[in-house]
Amino acid sequence: MNFTLDPSWMPLLSPEFKKPYFKELEEFLDSQTKTIYPPKENIFEAFRLTSYDNVKVVILGQDPYHGFGQAHGLCFSVQRGVKTPPSLVNIFKELKDDMGIDIPDHGCLESWARQGVFLLNTVLTVEDGKAGSHHKKGWEKFTDKVIEVLNQKENVVFILWGSPAQKKAQHVDEKKHLILKSVHPSPLSVYRGFMGSKPFSQTNAYLKEHNLKPIDWTVT
Repeated sequence: MNFTLDPSWMPLLSPEFKKPYFKELEEFLDSQTKTIYPPKENIFEAFRLTSYDNVKVVILGQDPYHGFGQAHGLCFSVQRGVKTPPSLVNIFKELKDDMGIDIPDHGCLESWARQGVFLLNTVLTVEDGKAGSHHKKGWEKFTDKVIEVLNQKENVVFILWGSPAQKKAQHVDEKKHLILKSVHPSPLSVYRGFMGSKPFSQTNAYLKEHNLKPIDWTVT
């Protein structure tokens, strides 16, 4: 596996890479004959683009997109030139309703990541065409640890979309951080509490309240 992470993560996470569960996860991934997303070089893209020190907001999804060319290591994001998936379309609709920001013509969220929005999935890989296929292989344990080390920071906003993401709240101290929960923005659940939840304005209000620079949510 290609561990291309910003150096700030390594003292916090490198012990995990040596643990038996992670070795088993690596062996599982190496043994796969089917196509896996994202490509191996992009599995840790969120950790490469957003340093630990820079994290102000965590958006937590479920597992990566399982269609060709979609997943590139940032939850909900797709590369430029790839059709915007339905969940991201709904995120952009809520962004427009919440912040008045026009819906962009692409779905690449790197501009968020570079400002300190850590775009993490609870599971970091998936088999082509099979949603949930890499659940319970070890990634959940790893991302539990990631949330635990982020909890050591102060005044981070945790945006948890969908029940797998919401389960991570048990690793977050609500006295130190803001937790925003809602259903997943997929078409199956979006109208059960995602639309109208205003996560973007709530995030910026909290950051300003704690003398932190708000996020420019414009997708550039």
